[in-house]
Amino acid sequence: MRVRSLFATRLYEADLPDAQLLDRLAHSIRSLAADDNAGRRWSREHGYAGYTSYASLADLPKRDPAFADLAKLLQKRAAAFAAECAFELDRKPRLDSLWVNLLNGGGHHISGTFYIEVPKQSGAIRFEDPRLPLMMAAPPRRPDASEELRPFITVEPRPGLLLLWESWLRHEVLPGRGRGERLSISFNFA
Repeated sequence: MRVRSLFATRLYEADLPDAQLLDRLAHSIRSLAADDNAGRRWSREHGYAGYTSYASLADLPKRDPAFADLAKLLQKRAAAFAAECAFELDRKPRLDSLWVNLLNGGGHHISGTFYIEVPKQSGAIRFEDPRLPLMMAAPPRRPDASEELRPFITVEPRPGLLLLWESWLRHEVLPGRGRGERLSISFNFA
């Protein structure tokens, strides 16, 4: 008898503990939150608990050297992740979009991210098994089930944490219970 694992879902997780870059990005995010009237308006109109540049600024790597430095780091990591996933590509992955999030305590959102500042109890990111809607009659898993068998995987954010996953994977940021602002940068690669 043998038991095989089928249809693996990859999650790339790396720490990028460059304190100087994190400080530069945190300063830039707070400056954008203060200066970006369109982003603040969009955040308010959509009930976003804080600020996001998601719908207002599409050129952050051109606008700010800290984001340009981050884009270079992300480019290298995305290429490594694509190789790990055995993607057959005719070119390297290209950064398609990048936006910032300044989430107040108690807020939550859905996105992929690189964490800059993370207060305690600020809400974990949770990934959902993509087969979950098809498991109508499946029995629940025991609490001690291995990670690959669980219906949800939760990752606690920390400063410098980079997470990459395939864009089809359902994910959400759980509501935070802590105080303070969680700063993150979200992005997509094409």
